[in-house]
Amino acid sequence: MGSMKLSSKPDAFTRRGQAWYCTTGLPSDVLVEVGEMSFHLHKFPLLSKSAILGRLIEENSDSDECVIKLSDIPGGAKSFELVARFCYGLKIELSSENVVYLRCAAEHLEMTEETSGDNLINQTESFFNQVVLRSWKDSLEVLRTCDGLLPHAEDLHIVKRCIESLAGKASIDPDLFGWPVSEHSTMQSPGGSVLWNGISTGANVRNCSSDWWYDDASSLSFPTYKRLISSMESRGIKQEIIAGSLTYYAKKFLPGLNRRQSTGPMPLPAATLSDEEQRRLLEEIDRMLPLQRGLISTNVLLWLLRTAMILKVDRACISNLEKRVGMQLDEATLEDLLLPNFSYTMDTLYNVECVHRILDHFLAMDQTMGGGGASPCLDDVMASPSLAPITAVAKLIDGYLAEIAPDINLKPLKFQSLAAVLPEYARPLDDGLYRAIDVYLKSHPTLPEAEREQLCRLIDCQKLSLEACTHAAQNERLPLRVVVQVLFFEQLQLRTSVAGCLLVSDNLEASSRTLRGGGAVAASGEAGCWATAAVRENQALRVGMDSMRLRLMELERECSDMRQDIRKLGRGRRRLRGGGGIVAGGKDGGGWAARVQRMLTPRMMKLQMCSAQHDAAEQQRMNNEHKKVEKVAKNKKQLSMDDGDDEEEA
Repeated sequence: MGSMKLSSKPDAFTRRGQAWYCTTGLPSDVLVEVGEMSFHLHKFPLLSKSAILGRLIEENSDSDECVIKLSDIPGGAKSFELVARFCYGLKIELSSENVVYLRCAAEHLEMTEETSGDNLINQTESFFNQVVLRSWKDSLEVLRTCDGLLPHAEDLHIVKRCIESLAGKASIDPDLFGWPVSEHSTMQSPGGSVLWNGISTGANVRNCSSDWWYDDASSLSFPTYKRLISSMESRGIKQEIIAGSLTYYAKKFLPGLNRRQSTGPMPLPAATLSDEEQRRLLEEIDRMLPLQRGLISTNVLLWLLRTAMILKVDRACISNLEKRVGMQLDEATLEDLLLPNFSYTMDTLYNVECVHRILDHFLAMDQTMGGGGASPCLDDVMASPSLAPITAVAKLIDGYLAEIAPDINLKPLKFQSLAAVLPEYARPLDDGLYRAIDVYLKSHPTLPEAEREQLCRLIDCQKLSLEACTHAAQNERLPLRVVVQVLFFEQLQLRTSVAGCLLVSDNLEASSRTLRGGGAVAASGEAGCWATAAVRENQALRVGMDSMRLRLMELERECSDMRQDIRKLGRGRRRLRGGGGIVAGGKDGGGWAARVQRMLTPRMMKLQMCSAQHDAAEQQRMNNEHKKVEKVAKNKKQLSMDDGDDEEEA
């Protein structure tokens, strides 16, 4: 840090308890009282430098003992001690730690050039402009000192000038201009190596990142820091840099934000603030944060939201944080989204209402950006980049539903409303939703049948994978209607696949007849052998397709029998209910469900076996087609070569 000596005279001040004495050999003729400290001094050095002290001495000249009380001098006894030394011309060294005290005291005592040449105001102003404002560290130290000298430092524009100096230095690209040279980097040679006493060391200079000033700025009081950020914004500094500094400041003064935050610079913990101070700080940071997506990571925003709930900040701050999270909900993780419930009026373990509001904000933004509209098909959802965020959010919400489902206090209506808020096209597959509903049904075994039906209506059985269908067909917790739907759509998919396979087989047989006819005319020998082999392969494939048709017919018959059995069981159950044979929730009801389950299980296994055989036949067909294409190309090439040899012989 910079410093400047104002005089070289030896020190002549001594302290005895709460009193200072000037040991010049002359008796003291004036007593200056500053708070609890007294100064035994001489009139002439004081009145020759200060107009205020001269007037006070003149007013007390008639009394036997001249006593002056300075109760309102900026900086108190510390400032007046330095001023007294300056008046006597004793050794004093200006620095960033004392220049504000001296400047404010000199202004208060009117130590101007009219009173004495090269007076204290002029000396301190020269040091401030030529040394302090040119140094990042000195300007920072002066700003910290100003907090104890307000409003005097503000009236003299010391705070404003230091803030402008710091903002200008922080706004400069450090890699472009090499700023700051003395505080945050080292001298370097034209070749780029570090210099030591003018000698190249061969070590490379480390580039300074744009966050080099975060820690220094966080050492300021928040009102001063807020003014510094405002000055930087007026200079056009990037919004992501501003957001990074605000995040750093929040991590330093709000407990809990440092946990699980592994990215970005990590501040050292500061002095603990009271709850009220933390509440005001968080509300101010929320107002200062730029409202733009991606400037702050989603997990930091969620931790700010969690802290806001703990501190019970005002509703507007919490709503703003929820909107910020909703803007980038697709980047959130399940762990951070599990916000505990801090309210005494809510009985659920997690704050489901807050997540619901965050999801509403995301969907509103998605609609505004053109993500909504007509529901796209499954292929569009998988291929379109614009639909990637909403599909990621759907996967996140399904995982969230599965996590909160075991909460016994979670009402079905609240669970259902959160699951149903997403549009249909957001879920390419309903496996995650099915898992969440299954966990909820398992954790709430006493849920009435009507509410189970209502929850299961959220599932689209056509969007379940084979594994999910297999599990659903054997799931005793699902209503019978859902199980029948799963089996029906599985049979429908299998029938469509087999029909497509048969169509491909017919086309392949027709093309093989064409190739066989052309080969008889164009070539003989090896080509004839290939055509014969192709015919045999097609015949074998057709036999396989015929067998597949027979199995499909058998499957349809079994499905028809299954429907009749279900109808009979349903009629029997209604008769038993009418005669009082079944008690709700009794053993007969459970046995009926078990009989249905035993009836459906073997049919489901046959469906899976048929699907597997269809996949094997399809793979064999593709391999045969590939081999046939290669053989056709090889025969054509051989025929062209034979024709060329015949022309040359002719």
